[in-house]
Amino acid sequence: MSEAIDTSPAPEFVRPGSELDKRKGPIPAAADMPLEEINPVWNRLFSENRMLEYFERLRREDPVHFNESEVAGRYWSLTRYEEIKAVDTDHKNFSSAHGITLGFPIDQPLPEGALDISLFIAMDQPKHDVQRKTVSPVVSTRNLAAMEALIRERTCEVLDSLPEGETFNWVDLVSIELTTRMLATLFDFPYEERSKLTRWSDVATAVPGGGVIDTEEQRREELIACLVYFTQIWEERKKNPTGDFVSMLAHGEETKDMEPLEFLGNLILLIVGGNDTTRNSMSGGVLALNEFPSEFEKLKNDPSLIPNMVAEVIRWQTPLAYMRRTANSDCVVGDKNIKAGDQLLMWYVSGNRDESVFERGEELIIDRENARNHLSFGFGIHRCMGNRLAEMQLRVLWEEILKRFENIEVVGEVERTFSSFVKGYTSLPVRVTRK
Repeated sequence: MSEAIDTSPAPEFVRPGSELDKRKGPIPAAADMPLEEINPVWNRLFSENRMLEYFERLRREDPVHFNESEVAGRYWSLTRYEEIKAVDTDHKNFSSAHGITLGFPIDQPLPEGALDISLFIAMDQPKHDVQRKTVSPVVSTRNLAAMEALIRERTCEVLDSLPEGETFNWVDLVSIELTTRMLATLFDFPYEERSKLTRWSDVATAVPGGGVIDTEEQRREELIACLVYFTQIWEERKKNPTGDFVSMLAHGEETKDMEPLEFLGNLILLIVGGNDTTRNSMSGGVLALNEFPSEFEKLKNDPSLIPNMVAEVIRWQTPLAYMRRTANSDCVVGDKNIKAGDQLLMWYVSGNRDESVFERGEELIIDRENARNHLSFGFGIHRCMGNRLAEMQLRVLWEEILKRFENIEVVGEVERTFSSFVKGYTSLPVRVTRK
């Protein structure tokens, strides 16, 4: 389970057709780019799977890398494990309250049409802890144990329905289907309408013009529709609580009187959080084991490696590429002087391949001894609340895959999400061979 983003408009230079995106033709090799021109938020680097060579160069030559834009102002890219973890764990000096994705300078008002919603990941102490504590019982150890049988039942149902000998999109038939079923359970959401949850998650994180939404106004309209739908559920749960996320928010002492947009903020956090990490790691694991087939053989020969393999897949995939913090005061990170108000992008996807921490970091090694030291869930007070649920869903999936399939072969072109924030897939064509 990952964490969500702000729904204010993204700076223009990361959008299709914007200045950065006007570079036509092939993406140049990282070594051919002037260092000062490298901008990791370029979405094409991710949709065309070219970002890793750029991060490797930044880790080596400029691990605290500066960019500035008229739209976003000053921002720094942290690409080494050491600096990322230091900033992530220092919530006193580096704030989440101004947003967790690259945005606008903090001294500027939001543009017209932006939804000013509040998420408890985008809060500082003490409010962060109070709101997080309200909903965390849903993913407690006891509740997770109770959910495992249902997760396994649904996983078996989905895997048993897959066609053999035919090409199909693993993203649609497995990854989205399983995560959406889980979301419906966590929200006690009408099961037959569960596809709405996937749609709202995609809308919240999409780049306008990238294939999901066309404009910011469309995003606003669809997320307001989400709020209207869940407000009806809220009113029902105030009278008849069921132990789901909405019930806990509706009855929590610190959350029961939330303003509508604060409620929407928490909904988006929980919807996206229950969707992106698990969904994209379900697809990423299949792709990784195709790229490193000897690791798949190792797994089939020793299924006891599944729990460690799950952690390694989450490291290798890194479903959310970065998180943002904002400097509260002038400070030094690495050897760079950071000004108060500067944005810092903690590039988890780069830190998870830092060779000083993860030897042969670009490879999937399912018995990697320190796989659990990955950055994908974050550290400190904002560590992913649902990390154990995500791990359990992935563990159960691979336990049931190994029981059924001799092979899952990627047989076509992989299509990736047009985003430098959500590192995921829209299409993963595969064929399965049953035992």
